[in-house]
Amino acid sequence: MHPLGPGQTVPVSRDQAHYLFGVMRLGLGDAVLLFDGVHGEWRAEVAEAGKRGGVLICQDQTKPQQNPPDLWLLFAPIKKARTDFIVEKATEMGAARICPVQTDFTNAERIRQDRLQAHAVEAAEQCGGTFVPPVAELEKLDRVLDGWPDDRHLMFCDEALVGAQEVLRAEAGSGKWAILIGPEGGFSPAERARLTAMPQAVAVSLGPRILRADTAAVAAMTIWQQALGDW
Repeated sequence: MHPLGPGQTVPVSRDQAHYLFGVMRLGLGDAVLLFDGVHGEWRAEVAEAGKRGGVLICQDQTKPQQNPPDLWLLFAPIKKARTDFIVEKATEMGAARICPVQTDFTNAERIRQDRLQAHAVEAAEQCGGTFVPPVAELEKLDRVLDGWPDDRHLMFCDEALVGAQEVLRAEAGSGKWAILIGPEGGFSPAERARLTAMPQAVAVSLGPRILRADTAAVAAMTIWQQALGDW
């Protein structure tokens, strides 16, 4: 990652060169928009273009840095395409960190963290964002909860409950949050008991109908953003 600023040169990797100069057909003097997750969006011009690389030069800032609320999304991985969907939509909807977790009923035992991170980058690029949430490696839910921060609330979505927005509005102004979406089989009794006993946990329902995990992630982030986020 190269910091952006007036006159800053940015080297272009071989894969980036293939896309910019081979697929997009950009040439010397053509403009491209860049962001680094810290300094906002910048217009840059192509100074060197080749099959194996190139150089861009930053000209002027086109958009200030816009960071999301301090919201993590924890979810149990599911089928490949639907896991990709969750990462993409979480990025678009303003997650600050994306954490795949392995629960008692999680079917997937491994993920490709690098591939999911690439999906997050693509989602930010496609929706004009200036921030890319880091995608963590898959970790067991028990281990994540063992080290859970005292100052971060955890909204876990439980199909046995009702009243998400009312519960969240009662917690207004409480700062750091995370959302936990369970696997397709739901949480185990032991997991539900542990979550319910956590002082940081806030149990909510996403409505009267049971949702697929990927749909639940979008619904939960929408509800949180409307009640406590920057929407």
